[in-house]
Amino acid sequence: MSGQRLGETLVERRPRIELGVELRATSVGEVRHLLPSAHSIIVHAGEPVRTSCHSNRMRSIRTRGDIFFIPAGVLDEWVDDDASSSVELRLPAALLRRVAEDMGLDPDRIGLEPRHQFREAQIEHLAWALEAECRAGFPNGLLYSESLGLALAAHLLTRYRAPVEARGGLSKRQLQRVIEYIEAHLDQNLSLTRLASVAEASTSHFKVLFKRSMGLPVHEYVMHRRVERARSLLVHGELPASEVALEAGFSHQSHMARWMRRVLGVTPTSVVRRRNHVTS
Repeated sequence: MSGQRLGETLVERRPRIELGVELRATSVGEVRHLLPSAHSIIVHAGEPVRTSCHSNRMRSIRTRGDIFFIPAGVLDEWVDDDASSSVELRLPAALLRRVAEDMGLDPDRIGLEPRHQFREAQIEHLAWALEAECRAGFPNGLLYSESLGLALAAHLLTRYRAPVEARGGLSKRQLQRVIEYIEAHLDQNLSLTRLASVAEASTSHFKVLFKRSMGLPVHEYVMHRRVERARSLLVHGELPASEVALEAGFSHQSHMARWMRRVLGVTPTSVVRRRNHVTS
């Protein structure tokens, strides 16, 4: 995630924003799901599961291939009566914005609506391909998962986009510069003053505009991006946890663990253990 692609001469560098993939196993009971900076596509992968939704108390049975879409920043809660397994694809909001711009859409005026328990062959196909890639230890590298992430984002914007009202935050150009700067410098000591300078705004004004644009304060956004980078590095297994913490921009390993528990509800050790279990 920390790498960069270089285009032709005079074309700016665009930091890689990677699609996250996780094989999830949840036990019986309540499930809470919130990813402030990423859209989540969950595809049920196991045996049928009896479940009930918190918001409307409706009961249903999930079967293999059922898809649930939870937009970035949306809290979803449900109760499972049976143990569950699924493939979760985490599509960074920044990646969706980038693809929207490439498609000629205004990223400030498009969004994605929550959808529950629907079927869609193309999304299923991508999910199973990424599940196989994850189980094999990502032999095809970042280029493969990145290309599938771009395809998924374009598909969602083509079939499931919804109009949203402009939020009066940073301009799309300002937000793009800030997000790309954050991605390229996650392992460094980012300051509010520097980020405001990238946006060409005063510090106090930048704080307000960024929260309007992204739905959470800039510090929390940065920490969520660091957590996602740390999770990705741990899953790929090329660095020890102590180096992952530094690469992701945390001051030390326990700092990383604290934020991972807060954001994802898991510890770095459990991520590594699950990776080892999948690849064994």
